[in-house]
Amino acid sequence: MDFSNKTVIITGAANGIGKGIALQYALKGANVVVADIDEKAGTETVSLIKEKGGSVIFVPTDVRQEADIVRLMDTAFQTYDHIDILINNAGKGLFKSPYDLTLEEWDDLLNTNLRSVFLCSREAAKYMRKNKDGGSIVNIASTRAIMSEPNSEAYAASKGGIVALTHALAASLSKDKITVNCISPGWIETGDYSQLRPIDHEQHLSRRVGKPEDIARACLYLTDKENDFVTGINLIVDGGMTRKMIYVE
Repeated sequence: MDFSNKTVIITGAANGIGKGIALQYALKGANVVVADIDEKAGTETVSLIKEKGGSVIFVPTDVRQEADIVRLMDTAFQTYDHIDILINNAGKGLFKSPYDLTLEEWDDLLNTNLRSVFLCSREAAKYMRKNKDGGSIVNIASTRAIMSEPNSEAYAASKGGIVALTHALAASLSKDKITVNCISPGWIETGDYSQLRPIDHEQHLSRRVGKPEDIARACLYLTDKENDFVTGINLIVDGGMTRKMIYVE
């Protein structure tokens, strides 16, 4: 897959999965726009990509703020003259009893995880529709959109909303040759992988816990123009964890 001269915007790209996605696109020749609220980590990610010869800029962005999102897209366009791919990765977690979860906490999480996906997609699509071959949007959801642990209501609602928003946007933006898909990661370890236990890996049919590169490769697949027949899907990348029956013996 060759992404030379393609401009890719990745929200939440300073750390974790987003950082892994940004690096993979840079290695494939793309112009990478790192968007994140964490300026220190964002600058470090940019330095890493530049060390590897990549084309990259950092745009400080709070995805809860519409003005920041508008500025992000304008900066990307002014820098690279076109926007081809958007990866809506920015998000946060919150696990708290529904009896104690405040309205302010609920709104903050939904605005960060879900409303931002709509706003970023809307603004990026305004530029993508000008391209001869349209563009691609990938939203990062979660397997928690289809399965839950206790005290995860706000997070689950945000990720379930992303899955639904994805196919709605795929329908609305299809006339402009813009594909919209989402990826639901399972357990993706962004810390010290060597500290995982055998039992952690054995929970997966793949016999291992996931890595950020697993999600990055899925993004590459969904945004490759040769795969423009794929749109509106939720691609579960979880090592088979949600398909494994677990009984306590």
